[in-house]
Amino acid sequence: MTKLHFTKRSVEALPFTAKGQKIYRDSTLRGLAVRIGKSSKVYVVEGQVRGRTRRVTLGRADVLNVEEARRRALTALSDMAQGVDPNQEKRRVAQEAVTLEQAFGRFFEARTEMASGSIDAYSRTRDLYLRDWKRSPITANTRQMILKRHRRIAAEHGQVTANNVMRHLRSVYNFTAATFDEFPPNPVAILTQAGAWYHERRRRGAVPAHELPAWWAAVMQEPDYSRDVLLIALFTGMRRNEIISLRWEHVDIEERALHMPKTKNGDPLDLPLSDFLVNLLTARKRASKRSEWVFPSFGQTGHLVETKKFTARVSERSGVQFTLHDLRRTFVTIAEGLDIPHYALKRLLNHRLSGDVTAGYIVSDLERLRGPVALVAARILDLVSYQNERRAG
Repeated sequence: MTKLHFTKRSVEALPFTAKGQKIYRDSTLRGLAVRIGKSSKVYVVEGQVRGRTRRVTLGRADVLNVEEARRRALTALSDMAQGVDPNQEKRRVAQEAVTLEQAFGRFFEARTEMASGSIDAYSRTRDLYLRDWKRSPITANTRQMILKRHRRIAAEHGQVTANNVMRHLRSVYNFTAATFDEFPPNPVAILTQAGAWYHERRRRGAVPAHELPAWWAAVMQEPDYSRDVLLIALFTGMRRNEIISLRWEHVDIEERALHMPKTKNGDPLDLPLSDFLVNLLTARKRASKRSEWVFPSFGQTGHLVETKKFTARVSERSGVQFTLHDLRRTFVTIAEGLDIPHYALKRLLNHRLSGDVTAGYIVSDLERLRGPVALVAARILDLVSYQNERRAG
């Protein structure tokens, strides 16, 4: 390493390197140097912090003059002499500048493939359950704060919601931490360490075959939009958000199929339509008034969002308690009862086949799935008509 007296002229005269970097040290102030690369000159200062060498970047030589570089170097050397690592201090300041709201925003920007339903769920976490933390640094949330908020959300909104909120926060925190060299440990880890996660029993409800006619009769009393949402859920097993955000560009009546470019797991969905759904969607298209959405709404999204009110109406009218996801399980239950092949069933539900070597050799195209779809549709209609005939007799 070469020493020279730093002046504006002497630093400007230093040549760029052909490859790698070269360090030149100031003969006036010990520790001050300029690091030169193929196209850059940067002032740095080196000093000792508790016996360990630290190098701090001061700024580009084409921006800082020599006097300012020396002033910054003296400040950094003074801090190091007192045991303060300027690099750690810079990282701490940068970390504390990231608010929880900004962290969620950066998370969304990076997760370009996130389904709209997942984005909505994370947004509710930020804007509803963690609203009072939004403008605070994400690193300000202590382990005890996490425990208290987790318990409070559980008491006010339910244990499943409390767990989901903390899962969302954990993911965003981990993503943010990955963008820094050093970051405080994730405080959500306390829920695992303390065994504080609430036990969740996975719901396994489905509409039983003997209750399907009463459910069907109640559905048929609904307005056409809610009736059709429920029927599509029953005849396809599609997820709630996939149905309510369905666009007409995804529906091919002539091909008798749905083509959704992205679903919850990030994969596309290609699904053949039964005769029943072809007729249903043809009628909706005829009355759609040129909307891009199959289920349009005047709300901000442009499509239907609220489904709880009409599922509650049908439950009350029929005496059958259910959720939209229960209809997905009803579809699966009926399909399994027909001995539909395992791989065909997974494709109909848009479950990934990864991890199964055999699945990699199987191509489940639309035409191969038409038979299973027709069988399920016929069975649903048989169950409804059979039970209704028994009641009438």
